[in-house]
Amino acid sequence: MLLLHGYLSNRQSFYYQIEELAKNGRLAVAPDMPAFGASAPIKQAWSVGDYAEWLKHFIAAADIKGADIIAHSFGARVALKLLSSDPSYADKLIITGGAGLVKPRSDAYIRRVKRYRRIKKLFPRYAEKHFGSEEYRSLSPLMKESYKKIVNEDLRGCAQSVINKTLLIYGADDKVTPPDEEGAIFNSLIKGSRLEIIDGGHFCFSENHVGFNRLMLDFLSGRSQD
Repeated sequence: MLLLHGYLSNRQSFYYQIEELAKNGRLAVAPDMPAFGASAPIKQAWSVGDYAEWLKHFIAAADIKGADIIAHSFGARVALKLLSSDPSYADKLIITGGAGLVKPRSDAYIRRVKRYRRIKKLFPRYAEKHFGSEEYRSLSPLMKESYKKIVNEDLRGCAQSVINKTLLIYGADDKVTPPDEEGAIFNSLIKGSRLEIIDGGHFCFSENHVGFNRLMLDFLSGRSQD
């Protein structure tokens, strides 16, 4: 098993899955991707494609062949980019809280961006401190550039190209990647995929690990229904 964590997260987020997989005789490989966890920082702003290229090298160096992948949020972006170019990097794919869709901007969002740009010209420090999500404001200047590259790439085309057998698991209370938006759209884009909605939020695989792990094992063993 190859486990890909979310943005600003690390391999420890999959604690319950690593434990459950070990009980069932499966080796779980969960790397900290560059700039996260115990991994080295990046030296330039990376895109989703850069992370996918890094993952190719990691898979080769670790001699991983035909693994199943579990990918959370940002990790799903990387998995979609990887498998859309070459499905042989994995057998089955489990996406939880998968991200990667650029949605139409609301009028309120557009007005806020214009206001941010005006204020930034006059008071750059104030603008950086008070605009953007809490996640974005916590990043270094280099990581902010990387973040913008990542979140502004729409991966619908990649999702449509994925042919791996795919299970989508989303938390019913996920406010970051709502199941009736991201979950439903990815379900429609990835041919033959199945969407399951369970109790929990964006980290439903940890918050509701019993329910998640049951679906995970059934899917990997082939017991899940198509």
